[in-house]
Amino acid sequence: MSTLKDTAARLFVRFSGYTYSNLARLFMRLFVGIMFMQFGIRHLVNYNEMVSTFPSVLGMSSEACLIIMIVIELVCSLLIMVGFLTRLSTIPPILSMMAAEYYILHDMLPHISAYGLDSTQPGYLPVMFIGIYLFLLLAGPGKISLDYLLSIYLISRQGKDEKEELDEV
Repeated sequence: MSTLKDTAARLFVRFSGYTYSNLARLFMRLFVGIMFMQFGIRHLVNYNEMVSTFPSVLGMSSEACLIIMIVIELVCSLLIMVGFLTRLSTIPPILSMMAAEYYILHDMLPHISAYGLDSTQPGYLPVMFIGIYLFLLLAGPGKISLDYLLSIYLISRQGKDEKEELDEV
């Protein structure tokens, strides 16, 4: 009976006490990259149908906004997935999702207040993306990324030690 308790205690500590933050950040980068990239692919495939109906923002034409959105969705997703310029690559999607949220709440659904949204309304999708991108902006790409490998290379070229230069990665 004591071996069962010991095994249960070891499993509990293993599952609750150990962190897999680098693997978790890789998963989050791949997840959000794939999810966001699918919008870019859909926009690209349906470009001719969407170009006339896509909302215009900041005085730009619908076509210019659609092209910018496709570039953000495809290029930033790829950069985030491979972990290259990760923190910088989260900024355009955050801004585009803020614009999408504004469009959904103020232009598309003027009769629904922000406090009246329920889970069936489209306003939650941009907010979810904003949250994930803010997490990646704050947490960084982790050790399973091109950013980390490039940092290690640059640090070693300067003759410095990784542990001295890189805070808790």
